[in-house]
Amino acid sequence: MLPRMAELRPYPLSALVRRSLTELEARGTIFDLPRRKLYTPSGRHDLRAYHHGFAASSPLGPAAGPHTQMAQNIALAWLSGCRIIELKTVQIMDTLEIPRPCIDMQTIGYNVEWSQELRLQESLEEYVKGAMLITILRASGQLEVGADDQLLYDMSVGYDLAGIRSPQVQAFIDGIRDCTAVVDRLRGQIPDEYRQYRDLDFPTRLSDTLTLSTFHGCPPDEIEKIIEFLLEEKGIHSTVKLNPTLLGPARVRELLGEVMGYEGIHVPDSAFEQDTRWQQAVDFCGRLGDKADSLGLGFGVKFSNTLIVDNHRDFFPATEKAMYLSGPPLHVLATNLVGRFRGVFGDRFPISFSAGIDRHNFADAAALGLCPITTCSDLLKPGGYGRASAYVSDLQARMDKVGAADLPSYIIRAFGRGEAALEALGLGTDDPVRSACLRALAEGDDLRAAAGERFEPWVSAAILANTEVYVAACTEDRRYSLASNQKPPRKVGSSLALFDCLSCNKCVPVCPNDANFVLETPPREQAIIKVRQAEEGWQIREEGTLRLAKKTQYANFADFCNECGNCDIFCPEDGGPYIVKPRFFGSLRDFHELAKLDGFFITGGGRVVHARLDGAVFRLDLPPMGGQASFSGPGFDLRFDADDPAASLAGEASVEVDLTHYFVIRWIRDAVFAEGQVSYVRLLADDPDAARLSAPQS
Repeated sequence: MLPRMAELRPYPLSALVRRSLTELEARGTIFDLPRRKLYTPSGRHDLRAYHHGFAASSPLGPAAGPHTQMAQNIALAWLSGCRIIELKTVQIMDTLEIPRPCIDMQTIGYNVEWSQELRLQESLEEYVKGAMLITILRASGQLEVGADDQLLYDMSVGYDLAGIRSPQVQAFIDGIRDCTAVVDRLRGQIPDEYRQYRDLDFPTRLSDTLTLSTFHGCPPDEIEKIIEFLLEEKGIHSTVKLNPTLLGPARVRELLGEVMGYEGIHVPDSAFEQDTRWQQAVDFCGRLGDKADSLGLGFGVKFSNTLIVDNHRDFFPATEKAMYLSGPPLHVLATNLVGRFRGVFGDRFPISFSAGIDRHNFADAAALGLCPITTCSDLLKPGGYGRASAYVSDLQARMDKVGAADLPSYIIRAFGRGEAALEALGLGTDDPVRSACLRALAEGDDLRAAAGERFEPWVSAAILANTEVYVAACTEDRRYSLASNQKPPRKVGSSLALFDCLSCNKCVPVCPNDANFVLETPPREQAIIKVRQAEEGWQIREEGTLRLAKKTQYANFADFCNECGNCDIFCPEDGGPYIVKPRFFGSLRDFHELAKLDGFFITGGGRVVHARLDGAVFRLDLPPMGGQASFSGPGFDLRFDADDPAASLAGEASVEVDLTHYFVIRWIRDAVFAEGQVSYVRLLADDPDAARLSAPQS
């Protein structure tokens, strides 16, 4: 456990632009996402989906969570193929102390984090920066983007009416709906060398849709009042996220234990006693749907929130008595909720879905007409954001297999229920539309042209038929069971050190904030030299050898690291990359204030390095071209030739000085500034204005 949590620090737009536009050419990546993982439209498949009447080029998105709270996260989600971005939930309490670690992906997925980690104004600015960055990337010509690429943002707020009505949250909502002032201010941060992008038509109305995130135990009348307020007072198309406890204790426990085998997971009685009951949800959804209709607005539901369970594991701090389940078992619970809800309302209300989505079930979710279909737990696994592009390619393969060029046609054809759905429309056996539709089904012709005005009702009937089929299939699918999800990531028994490791690269993509990164440095050996100042001069002795065996090293950018612990889960070695590997701070203030954390702060174009190693603070000043370096630390202040310190010592030392610290600091600094290296650290060190913008404000 770390002694103090490092807070997330938003990164200046200027440096984000520089990094994204230079990295692809220099390294073949954008924010460490390889080119081969970037989403490229096929040109043959129309994946358009609609959220409250607004079109998106695909129903896929990142769920409101760790993948959508920073600007680079939002850009990464878009780069990997997501086209509906669920912005991370915000609330009035924006100074939360969240336990660390907070994400446990060893098996199915648990967490203890549930709200934004930035201040409300910071969140607004991050979301605007993310949207501006995507607009710039589109305009850069470096990416293959469809000419009609359509991207939606869905805001998310919680958790009670008083908080949502507060001036702060209202300012956030209004700022999302009109961010002109923020955009205009940020235009000036776009670097001079990219000034051609300053006049782009950046979106200034990010969203007119909102998902209400209700915390576990939120009373049903409170939920209804919040949605009424959003519809009536704000005029926002609204979705309410509901909890899996709606299935009731008997069904939840049956599915978890008897069906899927998760006997060790205990859902406390209080989770059901304090939460909305099924009939209460049915009643308020009906009323809210009528209210939205009367106002000309959209209303929908989202399945589902996480499931509150007892903390029976030893990963999270012992102070956390409850944790929140996600991943494969939640998929079965939420799918059953979809089936039950549609059993009451049919296809009246749009359903947003986020529960255990991955490449293997995304196409199935699309066949159910769900939108948006968002994912979180799967993107926390090795490959990270890069996993998302496979969701789309697998959907396209399924569309090709059934002969569908667009999503509505795919829905009719996906599960072979097109004819049954057609029968549900009640067309007579001699109806020419029925005959044309059956012929189009059999011969692979255009279903929309065959059905005419009956096409949308046909799609709606197919959605209900597919839902019935899929709920039964996924409930019995063993891939969601304990037997298929109980093996933790492999550990090899060795411990991480500052330098060298197995170089598996897992720690980089599993970080949702892109905090971990690669440094390239040549392998080398250096004698461990210790020096002491005596009356007769400097006494020098050697004591072993310092070795750096591998070219590829790993580091951590503290400003983006919230110590969630996910990289530790998937690292084959023990210790945690975010704890052991070189940590870089984005400001000198953070370097000093987080005094219990070892790390580095580089400034002055790389000529000044502040370092803390094993708790001891050092400073290295390197000359711009040759000459003497200055190196100071506990009990010493030295000057020497940067390339041969032992032979050129000068200065004062009241203690024996281990020059190992100098070489470690120098090697790390040189790796950051190696040719072709692109990192957040280097950009801040090279750009004093960017460093100023990234520093925490008093």
